[in-house]
Amino acid sequence: MKFASVRIITDDVDRLVGFYEKVMGVTAERPAPVFAELVVPSCTLAIGHSQTTQLFGTDSAVSANNRTVIIEFQVEDVEAEYMRLKSFIDNWVKEPTMMPWGNLSMLFRDPDGNLLNLFEPVTEDAIKRFRDRP
Repeated sequence: MKFASVRIITDDVDRLVGFYEKVMGVTAERPAPVFAELVVPSCTLAIGHSQTTQLFGTDSAVSANNRTVIIEFQVEDVEAEYMRLKSFIDNWVKEPTMMPWGNLSMLFRDPDGNLLNLFEPVTEDAIKRFRDRP
């Protein structure tokens, strides 16, 4: 099995694509006006308009209604990312903070309220945990 992507459903694809392009530092691929993919070596973040959920079944997904998933990106330097994004992010949940499992993390919400965590492994155990992952 190959993990392909995580898809966010939104009522405003352009707004969310613009937000994630700025956070991730990549340009989205747009195969259709109602769908975009932001591809980085480790993952693909897909963004689809709420209209596309009709293809999956009525009420299969509801935009701006997530309170259970955290989208996480490992970064080289959390403090540098914080400085880069500080003036752009409107909804900070937690500024850079050391977590008990050895990561320095910062959490914020995208324009639809989805929670993002940008983290950096900093303790020896945390660095070891991530070193061998593809």
